[in-house]
Amino acid sequence: MSLRFIGILTSGIALSLIGGCAPDAPGGTAGTGVASALGTAVAAASDQVPAYQVDASWPKPLPNDWILGQVAGIAVDSQDHIWIIQRPRTLTAHEAGAVQNPPPTDCCVPAPSIMEFSQEGDVLRAWGGPVWNQDTAEWDTPADGWPEQEHGIFVDHEDNIWIGGNGANDHVVLKYSPDGERLLMLGHWNETRGSNDPDHLGRPADVYVDPETNEVYVADGYGNRRVIIFDADSGEYKRHWGAYGNVPDDSIELGDYDVNADPHESFRSPVHAVRISNDGLVYIADRAGNRLQVFNKDGSFVEEGLFAAWTSVQGSAWDIEFSNDAEQTWVFVADGANMKIWILRRDGLEVVGSFGRGGRQAGQFNWVHNLTADSNGNLYTAEVNTGKRIQRFRLIAAN
Repeated sequence: MSLRFIGILTSGIALSLIGGCAPDAPGGTAGTGVASALGTAVAAASDQVPAYQVDASWPKPLPNDWILGQVAGIAVDSQDHIWIIQRPRTLTAHEAGAVQNPPPTDCCVPAPSIMEFSQEGDVLRAWGGPVWNQDTAEWDTPADGWPEQEHGIFVDHEDNIWIGGNGANDHVVLKYSPDGERLLMLGHWNETRGSNDPDHLGRPADVYVDPETNEVYVADGYGNRRVIIFDADSGEYKRHWGAYGNVPDDSIELGDYDVNADPHESFRSPVHAVRISNDGLVYIADRAGNRLQVFNKDGSFVEEGLFAAWTSVQGSAWDIEFSNDAEQTWVFVADGANMKIWILRRDGLEVVGSFGRGGRQAGQFNWVHNLTADSNGNLYTAEVNTGKRIQRFRLIAAN
């Protein structure tokens, strides 16, 4: 068992955006990186940490007077198209004024929950989700069901779309064709049975489909404390495990996060993200535990890395992505609590930098919830809470 506590390198690299970064830790000092114009994140050349520049022109304005609610997932398909899942129900009456009865304003209209964007920023497809009914002043949902609160999106090696939900009764993962045809449902609406049930889920947060085995890994989730694996076509249960590869135990009292305590033997809620690296390692984001845990595909524990361990509210490990070099040298972690993207060296899970800070200007974040990367190494981010947007960060320097 290997444990690595991750801290900011005091003599190493820090990234910042124009306007300056907040201190890396409460009471700490700002990083040693410098900021260039146009919101460029700059890394010292000695380490060749990748650097990014925000692309404020992407995406283009939405058609049809559409407006986004909280964006709770973002993914890339085989054509480098960007897919998002957003929450129309999080829009205020003023934001969606055009669909009120009577309309108090001429803008705007809630966009569909699932949207596909081109590299140029155009909307290519949009479907799914609740639709506001002006007559009843309520949301109408698809007849075959839809999450109360959309959460997470993944596009698999066959370009199928996978989504989840973390509403109170959202105990399912749904698989769709790119055009919105329902192909598979894992779990059961309105019913959960704990972290060791092979047929039920607990407010699942994220999925990843392994192209080598055609197995779907579910970060499960806001209600359960595990990763669970199914066949991606049949939905047949395969296996599951908890923190450190152990059998999850829902009876363990977690208590409040203690910045001075040792890492907990159990995942905290939520188990928020799952990714598999090119060399077959499974990475799990234990969001409120401020850590990543790494496993073999059979569930045997490899190592863990803790970072931003001072984060006592909401946690620091929200989503995971890898750099696009063959070795996947870098791991990127979205941190909605500290409102930045951490950059970790995958070998050893050591923090080497970060970019972003809290704010509403281009390149800043308000509850950055998810991130993904295209084949060119550009990063895309999605924001919840009042952020309600997506951003692109172009790779301008790489190892």
